[in-house]
Formats: sequence, structure tokens, C-alpha cells
Amino acid sequence: MKEFTGKALVLDRSDINTDEIIPARYLTEITREALGPHLLEDLNIEGFSPDRDLSGVSVIISGENFGCGSSREHAPWALEARGINLVVAVSFARIFRQNMFNCGMIAAEIAESRLQELTALAKEGTLLVNAHLEKGVLEYRLDEDSSVPKSIPLSLTIFEKRLIQAGGLVEFADAAY
Repeated sequence: MKEFTGKALVLDRSDINTDEIIPARYLTEITREALGPHLLEDLNIEGFSPDRDLSGVSVIISGENFGCGSSREHAPWALEARGINLVVAVSFARIFRQNMFNCGMIAAEIAESRLQELTALAKEGTLLVNAHLEKGVLEYRLDEDSSVPKSIPLSLTIFEKRLIQAGGLVEFADAAY
């Protein structure tokens, strides 16, 4: 099973679309790994630099409608190629969300108030997030904070959990059929 823990990057914007996640000009790449270096290179958020800001990141946190736009699987593949297996957002485009689970990744939805809390916390230091499937929670804390992490309920269906545990839809189908 993939890792769903690590340093988080807050992208303080809604409606981040699949063309911004992985620009269409790279869809001719023949491996998933080739997509990774181009992750979010067309994302326009003041002060954001993918080369600088994605270093060491394994969790993305964002606003509403993350992954809107076209239905390409390349967007989750590009995230996965950079070691990002967990995206936390207020909401997701339906097809993008399902593509995340089909790739054995987690698309976790949170309330707007929690997004504001995480955004404020990330401004204080390095935000760490950990998804616990067994406990059904997202835990978070600042790297420097040694106290017990705070948590948010992780609402996943049984099927979504099975896809994650299997490593994705293909692996789930191979094992089940």
C-alpha cells in the first residue's frame, strides 16, 4: 500500500483544473514518471513555484472543485509520480476523485472551516498530514509540535478503502477476479 503521510502544501485556490495539474502538452509521454517533473508547472498562484514549493511534499491541500476540467487519468498519475498520494480538498471534480481512488490514492474531502484552519497552520511552519485508514481520520500537526496531532474524520466508502488497500482498480480487479 502507498504512503499517505508527509509534508503538506496548501494551494490556496479553488477550481484547480487538470490542465494546471499536468499541462496537455505532456500527455504524449509514455510513462507516468515522465509526467512528474511537469506537475503544476502551469498553476498560476502568486508566489507559487513548483520547483521550490513541491520539494519534499507528499500531500496537497486545496479548496473547492480540485481536479475540474478534462477527465484525464494523467492528473493523478502526475501527482503519484511526484510522490503525492493524498489530496485534501473541500470538494473534487467527480471524475478526478474517482481516478484518484482508481490509482490507489486518497482524495479526502474536508469542510471549508477545516481548510481555513489548515491554511493558517501551514503559514506557521511545516504542516504534516497523515491519513489513517484503520482509524478513519486525517491527523495533522506542525513538524515542530510534539503534542498529540489534531484529527479530521476521513469519510471513505468500503469500496474506496478496498481500492486504496489493493493499490488501485487494476490491482483490485486482478485480486478479486
